[in-house]
Amino acid sequence: MSLPVYARPWERLWYYSLRAFCIIVLLFLVMPVLVIIPLSFNAEPYFTFTEGMLKLDPAAFSLRWYRDVLENGMVNQDLPVASWAWLSDVWQNSQWVHSAKNSFSIAIGATLLSTLLGTLAALGLSQEAMPARRFIIALLISPIIVPVIVTSASMFFLFAKLGLTNNYLGIVVAHTVFGAPFVVITVTAAMAGFDRSLIRAGQMLGAGPLVIFLKIIMPLILPGVISGALFAFGTSFDEVVAVIFLADYEQRTIPRQMWAGIREQISPAILAVASILVCFSILLLMVMEVLRRRAERIRGVTPA
Repeated sequence: MSLPVYARPWERLWYYSLRAFCIIVLLFLVMPVLVIIPLSFNAEPYFTFTEGMLKLDPAAFSLRWYRDVLENGMVNQDLPVASWAWLSDVWQNSQWVHSAKNSFSIAIGATLLSTLLGTLAALGLSQEAMPARRFIIALLISPIIVPVIVTSASMFFLFAKLGLTNNYLGIVVAHTVFGAPFVVITVTAAMAGFDRSLIRAGQMLGAGPLVIFLKIIMPLILPGVISGALFAFGTSFDEVVAVIFLADYEQRTIPRQMWAGIREQISPAILAVASILVCFSILLLMVMEVLRRRAERIRGVTPA
């Protein structure tokens, strides 16, 4: 919203002061994250800017820590870079690559389960006639409210009796518990603007429940479903507390590997991994914004 031409001087002062304040707050929140990226190119094993980096000396910058992310844990680091033997060694033995494979496989499994269960729950909760609707909603979103360490400790004692500790299934189930509430919230919000007369029209034309869901309901709530899935994926990919309680080395994820690196072996390779995750998060945010605008167009709202 632009400032009208008839605005008074104090209104103009307030307009520009508010925007300047918002920019300062945004920089305050984003700057600690952005500082990580140039630090990851430090040629020295330090977590601070060296004198050479401050002078923009090319010799002070290096990709050594990004290479260390790939080569840390390799059996033979003398192999030619990018050769098939080098790639095979990296894929099989690199600690960070091992953690990345675990993170993606666990996050994908948890996202699929969260999306399925969360969407079904949201469809049921969108019915006004459902008994104890508010109580069930509060129960489903409680993992967001309850401290993560409390939920993780509770799951540890339960999963230990069920034999779900130190295996992938237990971690996927745990991450599903944390990710499903986001799917419930986004799909429920998408169903709030859903025109139910379309369902009645489909029934009058002889369409069955499955056809109505696939042809009418799903296309309209799909942006909400995908947004919830992205939230669930990000939640699972970022989760570390539950992994500490439930996993051993074989199930170690990227956040768990970073946590171990900070405590046991401090290396700027952690900054390189963090920079990659920042870029990955920005990509997810861009996708979510595209989906938000698409949902607005579907509902006939002009994108903001």
